[in-house]
Amino acid sequence: MKALKMAGLVLLLSCLSVNGVWAQRHDFANWKRYAAQNKELGAPAKNEKRVVLFGNSITDGWPGARPKFFEKNKLIGRGIGGQTSYQFLLRFREDVINLQPKVVVINYGTNDIAENTGDYDEDLTFGNVVSMVELAQANKIKVILASCLPAEGFSWRPSVTDAMEKIRHLNARVQAYAEEKKIPYVDYFSAMVTEDGTKMKPELANDNPGVHPNVKGYEVMENLLLPVIKKQRK
Repeated sequence: MKALKMAGLVLLLSCLSVNGVWAQRHDFANWKRYAAQNKELGAPAKNEKRVVLFGNSITDGWPGARPKFFEKNKLIGRGIGGQTSYQFLLRFREDVINLQPKVVVINYGTNDIAENTGDYDEDLTFGNVVSMVELAQANKIKVILASCLPAEGFSWRPSVTDAMEKIRHLNARVQAYAEEKKIPYVDYFSAMVTEDGTKMKPELANDNPGVHPNVKGYEVMENLLLPVIKKQRK
């Protein structure tokens, strides 16, 4: 009898453990983050030309740092800190397609290179960007691709010692793709990198090493992005 009870307990604990793992996997993309806001937003009004800014912590922190930019230009922020392109792709329907925007701005790659969800593979990251573009276009959403920002390294991943090389290579590949497909490409990198090409300009960075922009950094990004948004909104 004791053996039977013990076997039952082991089975129960195993089931609970498996269920917990599956629950974590199911929310790998953090769909819940914007679920309530998306529901409240509802369908676009007639003649509304929604624009969604989609990305990681750089996009996530933007509305808080520059709320008037979002309010004045009626922009919707859908960034989640720490996420990679794999997670972007998983939540693209919930946080972009279902909102029925006219335009989506995709900022890609930083956390892939930082290895936040495993080893970096440029081909896979590039493929995820292409998949998001194709999903958007299949749903008649215009796309703007925005470059990775310069980053000398990552404080949370000191083992990555060649971040700038990888960022440059990925940016060049995505820019070439954008030009081939006639997709607008916004080059934050060139405007925010130091003259010696080694890192983000310190006066534009909110951290050290510079990965995230400060208010001045966001202003630089806005000046590059806004004219492109206005053109795509027409």
